Amino acid sequence: MTPKAIQTYLKTVKHLCPQADSDALSFLESGLTTSTLADKHFYIQANTTQKNVGFVFSGLLRAFYIDDKGNEITIRFAKEFDFATEYVAFITQTPSKYFFQCLEACEIVNIPYSHMQDAFSKFPALEKYGRLIAEEVLKFQQKRIQSFLFENAEQRYINFVKENSDLHNRVSLSYLSTYLGIERPSLSRIRKKIARR
Repeated sequence: MTPKAIQTYLKTVKHLCPQADSDALSFLESGLTTSTLADKHFYIQANTTQKNVGFVFSGLLRAFYIDDKGNEITIRFAKEFDFATEYVAFITQTPSKYFFQCLEACEIVNIPYSHMQDAFSKFPALEKYGRLIAEEVLKFQQKRIQSFLFENAEQRYINFVKENSDLHNRVSLSYLSTYLGIERPSLSRIRKKIARR
């Protein structure tokens, strides 16, 4: 019997790309596996090449890098139905610059690079699915860049809470402050100020 995590992933493929027929989905399914990881476990290590892109069925991860002063800088959170991957490094098969660490126990569907490429070449609908995912990644990255260019610290926090109402209580203040580019004491002040409104 197909694990629920894989069934769910295939449903998301079909939802995003209705043209994917049963043959395409069966082929895609044939190469999938699942991983169950404990809290604090690493799904991706920096400076290694990702063999799989991970679809998060349950749990939460954070992506981060370590700066030249030894600080961990969070650049992304991957929750349920997100992908745990540094997408550009994955599609170019070059080493990741980031660590992906579980903040909660996670169940992840693994989609191997070679199998994904086979699926794209055999089934045009799946190639379209790949393009749509790439577009979503680009939109997320562009939005994040623009938030630092055009929004102040308080606005970045407000938007994060608005867009991630299920997330802001699942991540520590330290991780959130580095993600938003706000010193932790400043973030605490912003939170208190908003709470008083």
